[in-house]
Amino acid sequence: MTDDPRQAVQEANERFYRAFESLDLAEMDEVWAHGGHVACVHPGWSRLHGWDEVRRSWAAIFQSATEMRFTITDVRVEVRGDLGWVHCTENILSETRGNLSITAILATNVFERQVAGWRLVHHHASHILAAPPDQESDAS
Repeated sequence: MTDDPRQAVQEANERFYRAFESLDLAEMDEVWAHGGHVACVHPGWSRLHGWDEVRRSWAAIFQSATEMRFTITDVRVEVRGDLGWVHCTENILSETRGNLSITAILATNVFERQVAGWRLVHHHASHILAAPPDQESDAS
């Protein structure tokens, strides 16, 4: 365990993706805070509130997935007091119901410092639908 808050948040973020890859609900339980204040937005889903609802979403995802592999890029970590957040790109190789897919997802993960360490309180992931405006003009 590190005393550097930015490094600790980055390590908590890495634990989240390892738990995701494991498809193990018990591992995901260890990553998240378990309060009514947690929230999650999976790509294409409505916003989920509270640990019970968020946990059910992970159970459903893990039940339907055979394999998930992440390569996390464009990582940016910020910490202010007892809150830290990570902006990143999730490059995902997954197999669900026999279908293999490769996709890139933009994600923001917000962590709260608790007695037991940094715990996830919000995960928001969205599909990348277009290039940033400055890159679109370069393509013309």
